[in-house]
Amino acid sequence: MQNNNQILIYGKHAVEAVLENSKRNIIRVYCLKENIHFINGKINNNKINVVDKSALDKILPHEAVHQGIAVLTEMLPTISLDNLCDFVKLKKNACIVVLDQVTDPQNIGAIIRSCAAFNADALLVQDKNSPQESPAMVKAAAGTYELLPICRTPNLTRALERLKKEGFWIIGTDGYAKTQLHELKKGDKLAVVMGSEGKGLRRLVAETCDICIRLPISPKVESLNVSTAAAVVLYELNKN
Repeated sequence: MQNNNQILIYGKHAVEAVLENSKRNIIRVYCLKENIHFINGKINNNKINVVDKSALDKILPHEAVHQGIAVLTEMLPTISLDNLCDFVKLKKNACIVVLDQVTDPQNIGAIIRSCAAFNADALLVQDKNSPQESPAMVKAAAGTYELLPICRTPNLTRALERLKKEGFWIIGTDGYAKTQLHELKKGDKLAVVMGSEGKGLRRLVAETCDICIRLPISPKVESLNVSTAAAVVLYELNKN
């Protein structure tokens, strides 16, 4: 039986990334016989359980697309706000993505994937209203969950104020903002704040931002999914 600090991760990309991450404490790998070649040499044989598909289906969530392989591992440790500030202190240009009560694990996983694709330095979330690492989140990140430092903070507004003192320009996203994304000055240290799937940015969080921007989408569409919006913002900020 797994404890609260352990997680079952499944899918070839996600499992491969976990096995290659020296920060992970691997407890057990479960795989079909035909997938043994996929993990040979990456982990001690005494941690490998060769199972059939029905056994793998039983230990994973219903209808999980596991591709015949899963790994039981301890969750990755998050970093403190102090460590995050130290991490970016010497960078001339930096980008941190901040999530204000985004609760869907698959959305967060997709955002992590975009962060990795467009060179964001870290993800900052509020501890109370953001889900912990989960199989769905790691699967949606498609192997990139291992690449991005994640900071959890008890108070998002105070954390943003701290980032301001560290030289960050805080950018909120709001569909009603006057400034459009392409009008934003690029470079320097930026923290991009994405609101929750339904309510957007909370009032105090929005008031803490230095500026709010909107995506110039068609008036036929009310809004974009938060993970899609994050990808568009990060792509634009990452352009030369």
